[in-house]
Amino acid sequence: MTGEELAELLESAGWDFFTGVPCSLVEGVIAALETRPRLPYVPAVREDVAVGVAAGAFLGGRSPAVLMQNSGLGTSLNALVSLSLMYRLPALLLVTWRGYQGKDAPEHLLMGEISPPLLALMGIPHRVPSAASIRDDVAWARAEAARRSQPVALLLPPGVVGTEAGGHRAIPPPAAPPPRHAPDAGREPGEPGLSRFEALGAALAAIDDEPVVHANGYICRESFSIRDRAQNFYMIGSMGLASSIGLGVALAVPRRKTVVFDGDGNLLMSLGILPMVGGRPVVGGERPANLVHVVFDNGVYGSTGNQLSPSRHVGLDRVALASGYETATAVSGHDEIARAIAAALAGRGPAFILARVTAEEHPAPRIPYSPEQIRDRFRAALAGP
Repeated sequence: MTGEELAELLESAGWDFFTGVPCSLVEGVIAALETRPRLPYVPAVREDVAVGVAAGAFLGGRSPAVLMQNSGLGTSLNALVSLSLMYRLPALLLVTWRGYQGKDAPEHLLMGEISPPLLALMGIPHRVPSAASIRDDVAWARAEAARRSQPVALLLPPGVVGTEAGGHRAIPPPAAPPPRHAPDAGREPGEPGLSRFEALGAALAAIDDEPVVHANGYICRESFSIRDRAQNFYMIGSMGLASSIGLGVALAVPRRKTVVFDGDGNLLMSLGILPMVGGRPVVGGERPANLVHVVFDNGVYGSTGNQLSPSRHVGLDRVALASGYETATAVSGHDEIARAIAAALAGRGPAFILARVTAEEHPAPRIPYSPEQIRDRFRAALAGP
């Protein structure tokens, strides 16, 4: 089967949103997806980031598939366990099987040996397609993901998808960077005088019915205690993935503004998301003009005892601007935060707001909803009337 034929098969089975990290075994599939604007393909910087983007796409009503080499199973382990499986988010994992039958370069042999038991250990159903069975296997994957409401995997050995003739594709020259307007990027805001709890209150007061993806930890808990709403997606695991989930939601629901409430530690765990957002994430598409990325920077890892974060020596707003965000600003006061968010919601994004806050924490309860309740009410709120 050619890569073009497999892309058509996946589309006909109902998968309509693709992301992942390339592998030469599916080079032709990715090349085919890149030419189908109706099937967004989002190149990811890491496999766990791709899992986060797929999660957001599902929450926004899409049927996502994640392409990865089996080496990426290790990278995506926590995202699969504490996001996709915990919240029960269906997705197809199209995993290429390097090291198959012990025939490969040394770096692939151990992962090749443990890939099937690793999927079984996570409780992810999988099949190993052959050229003769792949159509049935794709149909099984579609039905099984929907039945179980969780990811399922096709572990793809070499030779099932043919290598297209012609070698590597010609790459067009990069487009000129888009114009950006950020007169305040890099401006040092005043000394933080607000706690994160107070800053969250200012931010939430500026938000109407926009969906908000919350980073895990006290950002979720404090926001919940201020203003619980169905449009809030509370992360209770998967540290570092709020921004990738938010990107998936923004791409899946382009008609609505999507807001991410992130933390400095969370963002630093997945800093590669910034050029994904700012660098036109969908092949052939534009930047997500509907994304507002708010980072509450207290300079510490608050949930684990206030250990110092590297963010205190980095201007994350400068990094966002250099990564292609339309606007980036740093703020610290109550009114500054409210005005920045209101302006971002009214303007064109992607917008980045760095809110400097103190390390003070406010007593706040844990989120009382189950992961599936958080998922269902958020999806319903995104679907609208």
